Amino acid sequence: MSTEPNEQSATVVADPRVRGVALTGSERAGKAVAAEAGSALKKNTMELGGSDAFIVLDDADLDVAVKWAVWGRMNNTGQCCVAAKRFIVHEKIADAFTARFKAALENLVPGDPMDEKTTLGPLCSESALKLVLGQIEAAVAHGAHVVTGGRRIDRPGYFLQATILDNINRDNPAFHQEFFAPVAMIFRVPDEQSAIDLANDSPYGLGGSVITTDIERGRRVAAQIETGMVFINRSTWTAPGLPFGGVKNSGYGRELSSLGIEEFINKKLVHIPA
Repeated sequence: MSTEPNEQSATVVADPRVRGVALTGSERAGKAVAAEAGSALKKNTMELGGSDAFIVLDDADLDVAVKWAVWGRMNNTGQCCVAAKRFIVHEKIADAFTARFKAALENLVPGDPMDEKTTLGPLCSESALKLVLGQIEAAVAHGAHVVTGGRRIDRPGYFLQATILDNINRDNPAFHQEFFAPVAMIFRVPDEQSAIDLANDSPYGLGGSVITTDIERGRRVAAQIETGMVFINRSTWTAPGLPFGGVKNSGYGRELSSLGIEEFINKKLVHIPA
């Protein structure tokens, strides 16, 4: 077998013993593997990138909003496809939310992930750190403002300060990018419809969150968000009984739950005439 990863995957997908393909990875990998699976006429599911919107409505409980904002963005140091990445906050409470979110991120403690005192781990590699530092630099060059963080931490390992960016316009390259790191983008909106429109202005559609004290309002907003999953009053996450997957460039198909199992079930009819 070839040592090239692309050729290895193509060989595996083409093998007649393989009847289905499930990929978790990048858009580039998804396109390549889906093409191989399609050419072999094999079912496949794709769980790709994400840039989840975390909507904080004007009636939100800020304790709930900040708690889940920190957890949602910082889980696995932000290296998670369903991490909260775009924080879309009603302008009425945006200042208060940003101040509390900033304070919480600045209190995180970098260190060894195996140490219980550590609350900010490293990125997975030097190349991952260089990539996000370049993204931050480009965002600032196009007008973004660094609310906090934005720099490498001076200690062994690939550590980045927990970062918040705001003032990100649509012509900024960061607007449609996925930050696979502890970087949060804050957007201020004047009303509910603006929050929905901004959440949907993304090539991705994996997960999302709506923070509100009015559950019916949360349901109404969630129904209009173009993603495979929406969580009300918490950040996106997974559980064995919940179907997991996205739409748009975040992929297709579902993992977990009965829907995930049925993705790779071939339904067979046996009919006996009366």
